[in-house]
Amino acid sequence: MTAYVIEEYGDPDAFTETTVETPEPGPEEVRVEVAATSLNPVDYKIRRGDIPDFAPPFPATLHCDVAGVVDAVGDDVEAFDVGDEVYGMPGGAGRQGALADYVVGHAGTFAPAPDAISLEDAAALPVVSTTALEMLTDKADVGEGDEVIVYGASGGVGHIGVQLAADLDAEVTATGSTAEKRDLATELGADATVDYTTTDVADYTAEYASGGGFDVVFDPVGDDHIQTAFDAVRPFGTVVTTESSSTQDLSAMHANSLELGVVLVILPVLLGDRQERIGEELREIASLVDDGAVEPVVSEYFTFDEVADAHRRGEAGDFHGKLVLTRE
Repeated sequence: MTAYVIEEYGDPDAFTETTVETPEPGPEEVRVEVAATSLNPVDYKIRRGDIPDFAPPFPATLHCDVAGVVDAVGDDVEAFDVGDEVYGMPGGAGRQGALADYVVGHAGTFAPAPDAISLEDAAALPVVSTTALEMLTDKADVGEGDEVIVYGASGGVGHIGVQLAADLDAEVTATGSTAEKRDLATELGADATVDYTTTDVADYTAEYASGGGFDVVFDPVGDDHIQTAFDAVRPFGTVVTTESSSTQDLSAMHANSLELGVVLVILPVLLGDRQERIGEELREIASLVDDGAVEPVVSEYFTFDEVADAHRRGEAGDFHGKLVLTRE
């Protein structure tokens, strides 16, 4: 089969089109003919060598997200049949990923694809939607009337977080550095928006949150934003994030009895354990998509042979939502 691999860490031009052996599924695995994948920060961080412990063996086929059609099933798989349209998160970290004609993964890392959108758009969802879901419903318990602020509301995880929080009947405030980003957040269901580049955290917290701060700060950005989150959250509140590798002053957590939840949704694949968790969450997301509560925003579609261009744009950050790569 054709695959786009990296032989070593490097810049976006590190990808090479090559021919590799078509993988066979094990007893608990399925093989999926790939329709599309999408780009997540973890993909280019692996390519650059930033997180070598997450990389598949070289030559490495990257990309965690996939949507496609089941091509073969292992002997012990009952959940899927050949011909089923699925989406999932089977590899790209720890094991070979989706930038190829076929990908093999544990059956638990897949779910039936949503009916309401194309397979290409479904490929935009696995990493960002399960991340947002875990942040709001696992690490936090967001419900009706909760005051939630979503950082990076036009980004991959953020734009799903706005929609999920709105569906949970929360009062959603969204941050964005441009009018275009804030307008998108409003379209997705935010009740209020904030230009965090011109508005002090104390000012927007006083305007849009009661009780001394937001019940939940949803932070898929990390770095200095985590420190800001400690200022924006109320006493006994919760900060949820995907990025906790930066050095922070945690004294505010003690002073205000805060909770901090960190999400790494690819962990089951990296560990080879509890992989069914991924499929269960994706089934929930598919239901929300089909009910009209969640829809991915795709800024641009690339083909697999344009993977270097997709990575360059992803690292530049000049887009909203997701970038999708389709297999021709």
